[in-house]
Amino acid sequence: MANILNTVLQLLVPKESKFIPLLKESASNLVEVSTLLDELVNAPIKEREDLLEKLNNLDIESDQIMRSINLELSRNFLTPFDREDIHALNIAIGDVVDYLNNAANRMIIYQVDDVTKSIRKLTNVNEEGCKLIQKGIDCLAGKKKLTHIAVICKKIYELEVKADKIHDKSIAEIFEKESDAKTVIKYKEVLSALETATDKCKAVSDILESIMVKYS
Repeated sequence: MANILNTVLQLLVPKESKFIPLLKESASNLVEVSTLLDELVNAPIKEREDLLEKLNNLDIESDQIMRSINLELSRNFLTPFDREDIHALNIAIGDVVDYLNNAANRMIIYQVDDVTKSIRKLTNVNEEGCKLIQKGIDCLAGKKKLTHIAVICKKIYELEVKADKIHDKSIAEIFEKESDAKTVIKYKEVLSALETATDKCKAVSDILESIMVKYS
């Protein structure tokens, strides 16, 4: 009887292959987006349209991965972590992708040809944050590594604080030096999207930290 019960439980409990690899795929896509955005802000103007198309395709891939995770959540009664945490993590990673992609689209739409140091700095901060998120997701693969998440989350928090300072300083400089309203608006829009992306990275780290506390 005990053997039958164990067999049934093994069938009911979802293998981590249903969730962890999908989350890893999502994190990998996120890093690719942040790296491609860094390439875009440093590329010649004539190459930016092609890079933007690649970014938009990665955004579509991100949405597809999100749907796959939601589908698995609907199919499985038991999950390796709380369903709410998996769902929240899924949404939060997608939010980072969306804002990074929005920043790139705004650059092209508003014809931000002269990419400032502040835009490059915020892009670098986001890329670093996305790579840390990927490390955090890797930690979920084995609960022995969960304690490492605390260090990762601290670094992401520090990056978010750094991004706020870069953003606020750059906005102040734009209002001080630029008299054309259209120019002010278009740079403000791009900087805002990049800064919000770092906020969303922090949101991901908060969820990772919550999981760490529950399962450490």
